Amino acid sequence: MQWNEKLQIIIDYVEEHLQRKEEGIDRDEIERIAGCSYGFFQKVFSYMNDISFSEYVRLRKLTLAGYDLKSSDIKVVDLSYKYGYDSPTSFTKAFQQFHGVSPSEARKNGIKLKVYPKMRISVKQKYSWKIEHTKSLRLIGKSIKVSCDENVNKKIPEIWSNSQKDGTFHKLVLSDTADNRGMFGVMGGYDKEKNEMEYSIMVISDRELPEGFRELIVPEASWAVFDLRGASPKSIQEGWKYLNEEWILDYPFKHADCPEFEWYSHGNVFDEDYLSQIWIPIIEEE
Repeated sequence: MQWNEKLQIIIDYVEEHLQRKEEGIDRDEIERIAGCSYGFFQKVFSYMNDISFSEYVRLRKLTLAGYDLKSSDIKVVDLSYKYGYDSPTSFTKAFQQFHGVSPSEARKNGIKLKVYPKMRISVKQKYSWKIEHTKSLRLIGKSIKVSCDENVNKKIPEIWSNSQKDGTFHKLVLSDTADNRGMFGVMGGYDKEKNEMEYSIMVISDRELPEGFRELIVPEASWAVFDLRGASPKSIQEGWKYLNEEWILDYPFKHADCPEFEWYSHGNVFDEDYLSQIWIPIIEEE
């Protein structure tokens, strides 16, 4: 078995114990999987990933602790022991150093928390996220049915390309009246039997509906908003991959009855610092 395969199995083992079993990491099990001493494994891990194994585990714990604070009413003292800290004080210090805010501040609306994603050997990207509340939104634009098959990542960029060719994109830019202007990719209308969804390109607007456009009224809602940095569409595709593999499955606010959004800022979409976002509608439990 190659080292890449061993490392991925060990990473999966870490996630299983931190997220599901809520148990400590067993060094003997790491040695069994790696087929070497724990000390040698640590050296190989650091060499291949530019981060020590202990630091990776620490950052994952602090990421998961942030999820817990946002999605539950767990006490800080219980959270500190859950993730293996000796005291709430040491946990609070580590949490603030990583996220930039204290555990109590993290629960406030609009506060962004850092994310150190589960490691995938070939992809290394960090995300930040926050919970955002919006009043009712009026979106206008055009929609198309899209098959949710393995080619969906190719089809959606084609929709955007076609919108520029037929003038839709330009009309939307002129109709955008949002304070923070940008384009939305709206995903909704899922049909399980046909395995398809409705994908819309839209903007927030209070202007008259142009001919051929449709209107979507989004009720007041709460969202988990993830910032993505990098050239589009690669950054948005990798963001969805991360969410589908980790966040949506394991952390779990309940999904609100509302479409999911992609948001694209104005600017050069090919820039390595280009900002896009994924908005997941959530139900916050009181």
